[in-house]
Amino acid sequence: MNQINQSGWKPGTPVASSEDVKHPTVTGNKALMLEEPLIFEIGGADTCGVDLPNTPCELPNRLGKFARKEPIGLPGLSEPETVRHYTRLSRQNYGIDLGLFPLGSCTMKHNPRLNEKVARMPGFLDVHPLQPVDTVQGALGVIDELSHWLITLTGMDAVAMSPKAGAHGELCGILCIRAALEARGDARKVVLVPESAHGTNPATAAFAGYETEDIPANAEGRVDLDALKARLGPDVAAVMITNPNTCGLFERDMKAISDAVHEAGGLVYCDGANFNAIMGRVRPGDLGVDAMHINLHKTFSTPHGGGGPGSGPVVLSSALAPFAPLPFVEKQSDGSLRLVEEENMEDHHASSFGRMTAFHGQMGMFTRALTYILSHGADGLRQASGDAVLNANYALRQLEDVLHAPFGDSGPCMHEALFGDAGFAEGFSTLDLAKGLIDEGFHPMTMYFPLVVHGAMLVEPTETESKAALDQFILAMRSLAERAKAGDEALLTAPHHAPRARLDEAQAARKPRLAWSEPED
Repeated sequence: MNQINQSGWKPGTPVASSEDVKHPTVTGNKALMLEEPLIFEIGGADTCGVDLPNTPCELPNRLGKFARKEPIGLPGLSEPETVRHYTRLSRQNYGIDLGLFPLGSCTMKHNPRLNEKVARMPGFLDVHPLQPVDTVQGALGVIDELSHWLITLTGMDAVAMSPKAGAHGELCGILCIRAALEARGDARKVVLVPESAHGTNPATAAFAGYETEDIPANAEGRVDLDALKARLGPDVAAVMITNPNTCGLFERDMKAISDAVHEAGGLVYCDGANFNAIMGRVRPGDLGVDAMHINLHKTFSTPHGGGGPGSGPVVLSSALAPFAPLPFVEKQSDGSLRLVEEENMEDHHASSFGRMTAFHGQMGMFTRALTYILSHGADGLRQASGDAVLNANYALRQLEDVLHAPFGDSGPCMHEALFGDAGFAEGFSTLDLAKGLIDEGFHPMTMYFPLVVHGAMLVEPTETESKAALDQFILAMRSLAERAKAGDEALLTAPHHAPRARLDEAQAARKPRLAWSEPED
């Protein structure tokens, strides 16, 4: 007997026909798929959503030079109209509470509601960065305990908590490296960045004043160790390596890479955005890493997207710890906590390169991350990373017979499975498959990255997805891959069931219309 799993979706359940309902409606609505006009098209600038008494003309105008010289031009809506407008728009959004996000790397995975509840406790939610230190001992305690966990999980010696996001953390790590080199009078100018690294890495190095050079990937999708060693020299300040890398693979030569860089007098920066795949299993400090940022908003539970919020603490080796930025939390002999800043750092942190941001970090992110860590425990964190890897490998092996998997023979993938568009019919691309995926009820995966794979599709299901959810996604992907290979022309005009048809994305990027304007007569 076939049992329906707990998610309510059974593998093999017939899916709806790809043909949309062809009966038009006079409103443009299709049952619960409601057509929503712009807010300016709902209410006019000559109307008001509330009734107000006429103002007596004898009252003096107290606005003076601040009086409006022309109409404000905003539409007037009633409260029900306003609420309905934004509720209808929200129904057109895709979210993790609706379904699986195959681009979990940023991190579109389920975040436990417990973490949200704790972050909204008044003592954390209402804390102000300028409060006297003796009134925020609990908040500083959260930062201190989280720091301890991050150091323990990574096998490093210190951590800078103030960076606000991943790229900000990268800059922090590179500035620590630059400060350490300058302290020994070593003016090196080049940072090596493998092809398999994140795209922010070379940008960060350039922003910090370094020249960047690529290191090629080998046939397995990992760093070419021989090419790296051949390029090392007295001008190389550091290597910025992403591990696990953007091909979804663990850099098995990481220790050899670190040893070679150190022997040449350089330092090792590791992009830790993909730490979700190895936490509780690998300590980067044991691999010779000198600095690594950790995206709390990826690995340790924070809703992320649309540019924030974020948090990117940087763990540091003993070689870089003295150069960490201010401020940081320090425990005193009586057990109380203080913030070490320029005014009170005295001589024990005189080598700090300075300050990354005005205050000491993102309190809401710290609270969520610590709650996530404490509720999981060491065994739970290890299981989370294992489940993430398991889910990604399940997707890889279930799709590699219908989608090109360029590194499918390079061993197990880590948190994400990488596919390409080889084998698609002429004129069909990754974009077409992605648009078809919208019709199937899924947000598309990361596309066209990394650049080492033509038509790349980077699928990261994360540890929070059930097998049933993965099976439904895999069913959709298999169908779309077969349609792309067979030359199904309906894919070229997908999506057909979304609130809007396919847009001219090039035109939208080059000539965006971001503000409403009165239609011309």
